[in-house]
Amino acid sequence: MGQMANMHPAAQMMELGGAIAMLKYQTTRTMTLVVDEACQLFGGRALTASGMGRNVEALQRTYKFASILGGSEEIMADLGVRQALLSFPRDAKL
Repeated sequence: MGQMANMHPAAQMMELGGAIAMLKYQTTRTMTLVVDEACQLFGGRALTASGMGRNVEALQRTYKFASILGGSEEIMADLGVRQALLSFPRDAKL
């Protein structure tokens, strides 16, 4: 937050936009893996809204909102890569 409060909006976009997009992408992908593993561990209990599986069920039901709000994972990954490529030298070979 400190960087965003003290930077010009154009500088925010160029220096923080791609990094934040990649952070969001990595976070939502990690959450997908965590939820999938939790469902495997809890088995049928992960489907119940009460008892031992209630936290897993609630997480499974709501985690996808984070990846949808503010842009899908594919859009965020594309933005992050495009922003990173802007800082590469023009003659760089990938």
